[in-house]
Amino acid sequence: MVEVILQSVITCPECGHRKTEAMPTDACTYFYECESCGALLKPKPGDCCVFCSFGSVACPPVQEGSGCCTPGE
Repeated sequence: MVEVILQSVITCPECGHRKTEAMPTDACTYFYECESCGALLKPKPGDCCVFCSFGSVACPPVQEGSGCCTPGE
């Protein structure tokens, strides 16, 4: 069984601000507002959530190998 990491460091691509955030296990985080510059982050094409695009660790479902956390993806 894979040990799932539930903390990820999100790095804002606009200003470089970094913050450790807890990842939900039951939903995707599709939007994230940088607390430093106010940029609204959205997943890059092909990614299911902001943690997969801008985090140091992918979201829990991707870590477990069960695919994307977004229903229907």
